[in-house]
Amino acid sequence: MIPAGAISADSHVTEPPNCYTDHIDPKYRNDAPHIVEEANGHHVFKIKDLDMTVPLGLADGAGYSIEERTKRTKTTKYEDTRPSGWHATARMADRVRDGIAAEIIYATVGMVLCTHPDPEYKAACMNAYNRWLQSFCEDGQGRLFGLAQTPVIDVDSAIEDVRRAKDMGMPICFHILTSQDGDLASVFKATRGHALNGFLRIIRAVQDVVGVLVLGGVFERHPNLKMVCAEADAGWLPHFMYRMDHAANFNVTGGILPGLSKLPSEYIRSNVWATFQDDRVAFQVKELLDPQQLIWANDFPHSDSTWPNSQALLKEHTSNLTEAECQAIMRDNVAGLFNLPAGNESWRMNSDGA
Repeated sequence: MIPAGAISADSHVTEPPNCYTDHIDPKYRNDAPHIVEEANGHHVFKIKDLDMTVPLGLADGAGYSIEERTKRTKTTKYEDTRPSGWHATARMADRVRDGIAAEIIYATVGMVLCTHPDPEYKAACMNAYNRWLQSFCEDGQGRLFGLAQTPVIDVDSAIEDVRRAKDMGMPICFHILTSQDGDLASVFKATRGHALNGFLRIIRAVQDVVGVLVLGGVFERHPNLKMVCAEADAGWLPHFMYRMDHAANFNVTGGILPGLSKLPSEYIRSNVWATFQDDRVAFQVKELLDPQQLIWANDFPHSDSTWPNSQALLKEHTSNLTEAECQAIMRDNVAGLFNLPAGNESWRMNSDGA
C-alpha cells in the first residue's frame, strides 16, 4: 500500500551507463546507447545514427537555477548526477523531501530514441530499457511504477509489446517529445520568431494528437482506451474542448460528426487525462472540465521539475481548491487511472515520510 503523500504522474529516470549495454540483445551490444565524454569533459548519452546527444546535466536538472543549469549542461559527468535518478533506494530521500509518496516513471534517453530511423534498432533499445526499468522499479519498495516503451513497428508487434509489458507489470507509454521533428533540437528550433516559440509548439502538437484521436473516432470505437497527455500542461484543455465543439456545431447540425455519437469534448472528458506541474491556470479552470482529468506531477529529476519546492508551490496554486479536489488531483486521480494500491491515504505526507 502506498503511504500518505502525493503521487507524481510524470517523473523520470536518469538512465545509468549500463542501462542499454547490459540489457540489449547481443546483436546490438556494440552499438547500444552509451555515455561518452565530450571535448570539454562533460558526459552525454550517444545514440547510434543520431546527431543529437543527451547531456546528463540537462537530464538531471531539477532544483538548479538558470545559471547553474546552463553550466551543468556543459560540465556534468555521470558521477556528478544524483544517484536518485537511477538508484531506486537512493531515490527515497529525494522523493520524501518533496512530499511525494510514489511516482509514475518515464524514460529520459528513451524520449530521444523515439525518433530513431531504424525500427529494429529502436526496438532492441526499448526492450533493453524495459528490462532495466523493471529491475529499477522492483527495488522501489512499491513506490515506483514504470511505463514501458514500444517502437510500434507494426500492429502485430505493437500488440506483442503491450502483452510483454503487461507481463512485466508495466503499461505502455509514448513520451515522445511531441514536436515538429520529434527531437530535442527541434523543440527549441526558431522556425518562426523566437526560439521559445518552438518550445510552445509542444502544446500545439499535443492538441493535434488529441484531435486526431477524438475526431478520427478512435475513442468512439475503443471507449475504454485511456490517453495521458504528459508534460504539456492542462490549463488549455477547457478552451480546446470548447473550440472543438464550436467547430463541430458550425459544420454539422447538432454537432455530432459522422462516425461519432457525441460531441468532441465529451470524448476528452471520458478518455483523456493531462499531467502538469507548474500550471496555476489548470487549477483555476477546474470547473470548466472534469477535475478527474487533472493529474499533478513534479517531473523529477528534469530541469522543468518543481522539486524540491513542490509543496510550497502547491500551497500557493491550490488556494481556491477544496481539500477533496486537492486529494483527487494530487493522488486519487492518478491512482485510479493506473490502478495503484493507494488506499484511502491522504495526499499530504506524514512528517516522517512513512
